[in-house]
Amino acid sequence: MNHKELLRHCVAILDSFDPVIHGVEGHVSKYLRDEQTLDESEKTFITEVFSGCVRHSKIMKVVVTGFYVQSGKNSLRSDINLYTVLCYLALFRLDELTMSHYRKFIQSQDTNKMHRFLAYFLNEKNLKTWIKDEWCQIYESSYVQTDILSPLLNWLPELNEVIQHLANKISNRVKPKKQTRATTEVKPFNITKPRPRSVPMPEPIPTLKPHQPVPKSTYGKPKDVKHLNKVKEDNRRKAEERLLESSKSQFSCANAEKSVKAKSRLASIVAEQDSKLNFEKNRARALPQTLNDNIPIRLNAATILREGAMYQKKEDQELQKLARLESGARDASDFLKWQGTMRQKDMDEELAEIERRRIAGKLSHEEAILARQQLIQENKQKVQEMKEEANRLMQEYLEKRLEEEETMKGLVEDVLMSHQNAKDAKSKLTAYKRKVVEEVNEESRELLKQALEEAEAEMRRKIDIIQQIRAMESVPKIRHKFVDLSSTAGHSLLSEMSMAELRERLALLKIAEREGEEEKRDEILAAKQAKDQLLMDKLEQISKHRAALGEKAAIKLEEKRKGKDSKFEIQDPKVIELQQRLEQRRQERIKTAEKMKITPNKKSAQRTQSLAKEKKDLEASRWRELERTRERAASLKSQGVIRSHSASKLTSFRQMSAGQAAT
Repeated sequence: MNHKELLRHCVAILDSFDPVIHGVEGHVSKYLRDEQTLDESEKTFITEVFSGCVRHSKIMKVVVTGFYVQSGKNSLRSDINLYTVLCYLALFRLDELTMSHYRKFIQSQDTNKMHRFLAYFLNEKNLKTWIKDEWCQIYESSYVQTDILSPLLNWLPELNEVIQHLANKISNRVKPKKQTRATTEVKPFNITKPRPRSVPMPEPIPTLKPHQPVPKSTYGKPKDVKHLNKVKEDNRRKAEERLLESSKSQFSCANAEKSVKAKSRLASIVAEQDSKLNFEKNRARALPQTLNDNIPIRLNAATILREGAMYQKKEDQELQKLARLESGARDASDFLKWQGTMRQKDMDEELAEIERRRIAGKLSHEEAILARQQLIQENKQKVQEMKEEANRLMQEYLEKRLEEEETMKGLVEDVLMSHQNAKDAKSKLTAYKRKVVEEVNEESRELLKQALEEAEAEMRRKIDIIQQIRAMESVPKIRHKFVDLSSTAGHSLLSEMSMAELRERLALLKIAEREGEEEKRDEILAAKQAKDQLLMDKLEQISKHRAALGEKAAIKLEEKRKGKDSKFEIQDPKVIELQQRLEQRRQERIKTAEKMKITPNKKSAQRTQSLAKEKKDLEASRWRELERTRERAASLKSQGVIRSHSASKLTSFRQMSAGQAAT
């Protein structure tokens, strides 16, 4: 596949990715599953580019967002993922791709877009000023300078040539390629060769002082714990033996369960003794005995009226029906009988169809079980082949990891050599910081003293004001006012009256209101009596209808009970044929299951126990190795030999090596 198609796939997988809905691995696997034309190397490249763009999305977002704000105002927003992929390849994969492949990626796209974006992104002033500052807010400055900016600046001359080539192509100034001529071969002079220089003696490699080994008692359990565990095991074993002996030697003729007669006598004795102890007991009233089980349910007024209206409506319908019959209308009993017969026929056909579907479902279930059994056999064979392939790949992986471990050991030694003077620099920095803190503390003391004096003066002023306010509030005030109830207020209004006249008028209004309430009460009482009479009439009508409906329901129930005695049987030839096929498939499934059944033997049980024991031992050795690694890293960090960042890298590497050794 050419570079244009690869870049198109990378942009397409970023366009369809939504971090809220999709996961990284699931989205990649789904996209590659849909694209069947890609080979393994192309799938690997697309996966690495997509995961890198997602991981370093904040780095690329700074560049792409700045481009759209400053230089790309006329560019399409749909090309944002294209610029993201090109930015990622330039920052993190340029050493691996080399300039020739990266140039092909750029030439496969539109020249104007590429020139506009690369001229903005690869501007040395932008990279060293605001882009670097934005990146330092996301990652540490050392990481940005060492791993991101420095490699890009090394490739900057060749990248500038690509940008210049794009500019020439836009302005139609591309120069034709000159034919290379053969250069003149230079021959050395025939001069006497100098004597070989002596090789200087190599300087001795500095080594760390050997540390004292950790005592074995740190990781070992004390002897007292082992002794206590042994005593517990012995006591538990003795208790189990005694329990077995006691269960074997118990009496077989004894029956601890009491008879019904004995239980009743014991209950009577206990009740008699309890009755003697109840001296001053509050006797509760016994529940009233009901005359019959059919207790009538009390109905409210709304229910009575609703049910009465329903029965009245039914009576009106019956009267209308009788009136139509008297006037010569036709009776619908024959039609209803024919309708019932046809409905019964339809019901029989529907039941036969349901039975056919049920048997067909069981038949498909049996066939699915047979197909699943065949699939299990095929999967077992595939699993065996995959296990062999996995063992081979794991062996190759372990060999590769051992080589990487040797390389990492050399890197750790170099790091230890480069950080020997870190402790002295740290002590000087601490002394300088201590001096600065003392100066700041002295200034803060003077400012605090001045602030306390100002606050004390303000507090004295507030106390004086509060004392003056309290003195003014303590002076008594005359609050009494004499009122004449028989005199008016003197505002010269038409409706002006005294308090005595107002009270007299209010008393007259209350008497009139009381008389109105009495009249209203008499009207409500008359309406209630009329409503009660109406409800009694409705109740009598409801009782008559209920008695008639009860007789009708009893007759219908008797007919239904007689109809249930005759059992319904389906005599459909298709149903019988399906039942025979179902029985045949069931027998085939039982035979296949018996063949596939695995009978455990003594050898397989021993093999299972040995595998479980090996797994447990490997897990224990892995944890011991992890503890040793952490102890070693902690001791190096406490001595000031290694920084925290390097210690974390060393610890992660040791954990990885220990996990590989355990697996």
